[in-house]
Amino acid sequence: MNPRWSPSTFLGQLPAETLDRLLHLGTLTAYPAHRILLHQGDKSRHVLLITEGVVKVVTSSEDGCDMLLAIRVAGDLVEEMAAFENQPRSGTVIACSDVSAHVIQWHALEAFLTRHADAMSAVFQMMSARLRWANRRRLDFRAYGAPTRLARVIAELAQAYGQPCDGTPKQNVTLGVTLTQAELASLAGLALPTAEKALAALSQQGLLERNYRRITISDIPRLLKFAKIEDENPY
Repeated sequence: MNPRWSPSTFLGQLPAETLDRLLHLGTLTAYPAHRILLHQGDKSRHVLLITEGVVKVVTSSEDGCDMLLAIRVAGDLVEEMAAFENQPRSGTVIACSDVSAHVIQWHALEAFLTRHADAMSAVFQMMSARLRWANRRRLDFRAYGAPTRLARVIAELAQAYGQPCDGTPKQNVTLGVTLTQAELASLAGLALPTAEKALAALSQQGLLERNYRRITISDIPRLLKFAKIEDENPY
């Protein structure tokens, strides 16, 4: 695995030789924060390979309801499903920060994966992890109350993208991605007022601290215990 990217990402799974060859594909493009990179419903067949920054994937219903589907960070492959299936894109991809990404046409990526079994295996692992995430959210909806559901989402995001806080105990971790309360509510399948109450409950129990669009987990082991995923590894 490559230490430059999180092991939970596609690039983080690749050996150095395959990674070097992959990073020669496509066109490296820079995007400013808040720029739309891909549009929902678009029928183009290229993917984005994020090498720097953070993006979010948002879907909108016909009546204008927006929902956050996923967060993707440096090392992730984005919108591969639409390319695989040759279907319109199911979400809009928006830069949360300055982003660098390789724009790779599907035929080029498909040929690369055919030649490199380790890269194909990494794609399968990535898609399996994303399906597992979606399945867990469905289970959470039926099995747990709002505070536990939100805690499970925050815990899994922290395990995948969390960053240690300088000058604090090692169990203190910042979430690593900037999310609004509405976006957290979307990921947990909660109404915004319910999510706000759940965040307050987690904060009152000393499990996390909240600042503007920033969440710091005060004690990872306690949060995992509260979220009932002590023995699980979502990635």
